[in-house]
Amino acid sequence: MQEYDLYINPKKPSIGLYVRKGAGLPDLADANEWLYDGSANDVDLPADLVRNIESTGHAFRELD
Repeated sequence: MQEYDLYINPKKPSIGLYVRKGAGLPDLADANEWLYDGSANDVDLPADLVRNIESTGHAFRELD
């Protein structure tokens, strides 16, 4: 089972950024604006989101 970290930008709380567990946000120019908000297992996320994370290293998702 793969795990992914969720980051939230308080300025845009309706958008979440997922990355592989432990990857952090080294490539983002505004990484300091994103706050770690927990982890999720691949079975808890939509399959298309997991595919995007695996292919690009990250994925954005609208949060409810």
